[in-house]
Amino acid sequence: MISKIHSIVPYGFDGKLVEVEGDMNRGLPAFNIVGMANKTINEAKERVRSAIVNSGFSFPDKKVTVNLAPAELLKDGAYLDLPIALTILTLSGQLIKAVTLNKAFVGELSLNGELRPIKGIINIIETAKTAGYNEIFIPVKNLPQASLVSGITIYGVDTLQNLYLALKKQLTLETTEDSMVTLKKAEQNGPILDHIRGQKIAKRAMEIAIAGHHNILISGPPGAGKTLIAKAAANLLPRLTPEEMIDITKIYSIAGLTTDEIVFERPFRNPHHTASSISIIGGGVSAMPGEISLAHKGVLFLDEIPEFPRSVLEALRQPLEDKQITVSRANRKTNYPADFMLIATMNPCPCGFLGDSTHECKCTEIQIQNYHKKLSGPLFDRIDMNITVEKVDNEDLRAPISNYNREHNVVKNNITEAILRQKARYGRDGVYNSSLSSFEVSQKLKLEPSAEKLLSSASEKLNLSARSYFKTIKVAQTIADLDNSEIIQQKHLAEALTYRKR
Repeated sequence: MISKIHSIVPYGFDGKLVEVEGDMNRGLPAFNIVGMANKTINEAKERVRSAIVNSGFSFPDKKVTVNLAPAELLKDGAYLDLPIALTILTLSGQLIKAVTLNKAFVGELSLNGELRPIKGIINIIETAKTAGYNEIFIPVKNLPQASLVSGITIYGVDTLQNLYLALKKQLTLETTEDSMVTLKKAEQNGPILDHIRGQKIAKRAMEIAIAGHHNILISGPPGAGKTLIAKAAANLLPRLTPEEMIDITKIYSIAGLTTDEIVFERPFRNPHHTASSISIIGGGVSAMPGEISLAHKGVLFLDEIPEFPRSVLEALRQPLEDKQITVSRANRKTNYPADFMLIATMNPCPCGFLGDSTHECKCTEIQIQNYHKKLSGPLFDRIDMNITVEKVDNEDLRAPISNYNREHNVVKNNITEAILRQKARYGRDGVYNSSLSSFEVSQKLKLEPSAEKLLSSASEKLNLSARSYFKTIKVAQTIADLDNSEIIQQKHLAEALTYRKR
């Protein structure tokens, strides 16, 4: 007798269909799992056996072989516990085949038959929907995340016994429609613009950067407020669209950072400078997403960027341009999205006091050159905006702090309106001025004649590369959007050019 149960396992940013085949023959009692199963799945033999017995069913006293097809696909994790258990129940005649047709099953079993939440549930459901399955049965604690996917009936299962009763129409399971998920309002934690003393130029630059999703580098002496300005950006980020919410929750679920909650806020990732290249870019044995993917549709903040290893910084060049990363390993190749906004800070020199009138810089010329070489020309060329902040005057330090968030709210409203103008211009959500290709810049953005003349002159004097040339136009367009202007004027371009110096 052969039994077949359909399942899915997450595979990178997607999923793979798996057919759990079972065969039972006479012979010495045995339970074998074949089909490129790793140690985690081989251990499922003991979990499934205990779950079946402790749920009130009998485990067959025969030779049982379970095959996970396709055999060439490397399987990992405990996703297949539930379909393996159903295969055995079908083989032993405790469950009829007809009740599992056109259905997919996935879940990890505990020894007492309860189902535990699993990683990558959105990948699994999207794959099941694309493959044409009408129903899918998942752990009940995964229902909140599963509710983000529509177009397929999703049932939440708490125990193996209750699933058995539901398949026999003796029990009704909870579905995503029963799982009440309400959108949470993003909480305002950390600093806001009103808490930052002085630094009007830096605040203005951050407003432009967030409105157009531009990468920005802030340099200045220690204590000038670089990190504070960068962290205030987290409270200026726009609300997530439903599509962005799915993508971010999907990545966080794959990484195992959440299995039962939806991500409602844009990510703000702040890795330490000792982080390895794999932790930033992604990789490892299972080709897991790195910080650049966890920052998708949000911010990657690199504080004191020259302190990061040169290899890590150079690895950022391709994802900054392509908005995605391909993680290649010996046994798999995976594509992850990496559409993040880079915010970086640095000192003017290793000691931090180069050009400071009150502190003497003790760095040698070689030390200063080596410090700046950490940020290569090609990487710097991918940064849209570069500003320098000065130390805050004592008068500004003594000024009272507003408790009304007036400045912060005004800037946030300006950013929201600028993003709405970009949506109207490009016809969809999630497309910012920084996302445009050089061809799209020529087709969609308009400069007045005086602005074109200024750009031509500045391009020659500043020796702008082709990439810098178009980035300047894109920053100028964001400034025009903040100014509620349909065309890039000379003043908009002039301000954009002030952010291209090094």
